Amino acid sequence: MTDKTPEPTPGSGHDVIRRYLHSLDSSPGVYRMLDAQARVLYVGKARNLRARVSSYARPTGHSGRIARMIAQTTKMMFLTTKTETEALLLEQNLIKQLKPRYNVLLRDDKSFPSILVTSEHDFPMIKKHRGARKEKGTYYGPFAGAGAVNRTLAQLQRVFLLRNCSDSMFASRTRPCLQYQIKRCTAPCTGEISKADYAVHVRDAQRYLSGKSSEIQTKLAAQMTAASEALEFERAAALRDRIKALTQVQTNQDINPRTVDEADLIALYLEKGQACVQVFFIRGGQNWGNRDFYPRVGPDVEEAEVLEAFIGQFYDNKIPPRQLIISTPIENCDIMQLALGEKLGRKVEIVLPQRGEKAALMDGAMRNARESLARKMAETATQARLLKALAEAFDLPAAPARIEVYDNSHIQGAYAVGAMIVAGPEGLMKNQYRKFNIKGEALTPGDDFGMMKEVLSRRFKRLLKDDPDRVQGHWPDLLLIDGGAGQVSAVAGIMEELGVRDLPMIGVAKGVDRDHGKEEFHRVGHRPMALRRNDPVLYFIQRLRDEAHRFAIGTHRAKRAKSVGATPLDDVPGVGAARKRALLAHFGSAKAVTRANLADLKAVAGVSGALAQTIYDYFHEKG
Repeated sequence: MTDKTPEPTPGSGHDVIRRYLHSLDSSPGVYRMLDAQARVLYVGKARNLRARVSSYARPTGHSGRIARMIAQTTKMMFLTTKTETEALLLEQNLIKQLKPRYNVLLRDDKSFPSILVTSEHDFPMIKKHRGARKEKGTYYGPFAGAGAVNRTLAQLQRVFLLRNCSDSMFASRTRPCLQYQIKRCTAPCTGEISKADYAVHVRDAQRYLSGKSSEIQTKLAAQMTAASEALEFERAAALRDRIKALTQVQTNQDINPRTVDEADLIALYLEKGQACVQVFFIRGGQNWGNRDFYPRVGPDVEEAEVLEAFIGQFYDNKIPPRQLIISTPIENCDIMQLALGEKLGRKVEIVLPQRGEKAALMDGAMRNARESLARKMAETATQARLLKALAEAFDLPAAPARIEVYDNSHIQGAYAVGAMIVAGPEGLMKNQYRKFNIKGEALTPGDDFGMMKEVLSRRFKRLLKDDPDRVQGHWPDLLLIDGGAGQVSAVAGIMEELGVRDLPMIGVAKGVDRDHGKEEFHRVGHRPMALRRNDPVLYFIQRLRDEAHRFAIGTHRAKRAKSVGATPLDDVPGVGAARKRALLAHFGSAKAVTRANLADLKAVAGVSGALAQTIYDYFHEKG
């Protein structure tokens, strides 16, 4: 990769771009277009940098969006790459990092959950997994969401009776738990099933998740018939229930394609400068759910550009399937296939269906995309009206594009956290939510003013450092504070100390009777006011406040649970999650580990002599 950026030249537009041509050749690479404030306007890739840049140097023939971008360009930057595939990957990385104004941008890029069948235990467990695949085992996914995984796991436990308890829980059991009593587990923890028989259940579950459900059903039916003929009616009834649960799993799936084994179905619908992309996940011939996305697009962007940008950014941190079925052709299909193939480690095919089952599946996906976008546009229109009404109710200079709502949560000062939620023209912006672990050691337990001061100070000091000119869209237009005149006055004082004097803020207090619907609103320099009980703006503010409270409570509970679940092993050097599980499984509790002698520690699988000595010294030197 080579930087070929020449010195900038004065001016902007076509003339500036034209001056770069003499320094470019036909190499593949990535270019960036910057404005007068050095903000990145656009990131693009090119098979041939000179040819691509020369197209921008022409004064005519551009869409309105591209013409505006060219007019604002005062500088360009270039990186040449060895291959076109490398250019594609670099382009998508830069787009996600820099978020240029004129690029198509995937805004929701969360990971997807999967199902993990572990492999490091004699009796493997089945569980939900999200994030990096570090734990040893076989992963099945992605699923569209946690709900789809939870439903599938619940049904699979009824069919295959695999355990879902932790290894430490497994090791400490002396009698079967409730899962065994309600026929959701075979209780391997207490020896109710042999290792060999349990392994058969594991293999059946894995075959089902790999798309071999009909084979499993045939096998269970044969076993049920044999049990019935042998007059083992209780066993036959149990097998009947497992077959019924398996059938229910299959009927719960909306799409069960016959000719598609492993693919992502990607459908794009564009209307009035907005886009919806529907992605259906098909694995093992089964539909594992769908998710809709709303990438940021311009008013005159082409479908091919949107879909190619979406695919590149979507699979930047995900493993692609062997086949992508897409709704519209993309320009650099061959490069995209190579890039995805490198990530998967085998060939990836991108298919544009014309007829047959794949075309029928795409018709359904397109219908979903069209209906989802219609709902989204209706919600956006409603949100725009609410923001306008909010501005009118509180004499704001304009409808706020970004509202930040703050709340704290703690138990008598313990496990204290601050929470910030964000809302804007498209509703709640959950990828902008932030949580703050309260660090102030000098705070009095339960000092809400002190906690709020710490949160706001950390938030706005960061903003002042990263975006002092307020050009990146991260500064709020309105602050909502859960509290009355005292809280608003305190927040105003904090803002004054930071030199931020022009942010409107509203305190939301529950009123004299503390009745939901009789809220009073407090602003600096204004008398308290109220809104009509049925005013949509009142309901809107209530929803924002309740969402902030929900997020703060959830963050607090997670912090408290993590602290409660902590063990003395967490701080031992060299003891990670896997060795911690091994120690707990061997000794039954963290307390027993702290009392173990050196010989017993060395007997634990995966614990070397040196690590055993470290663990022994850690606890005995502390004692």
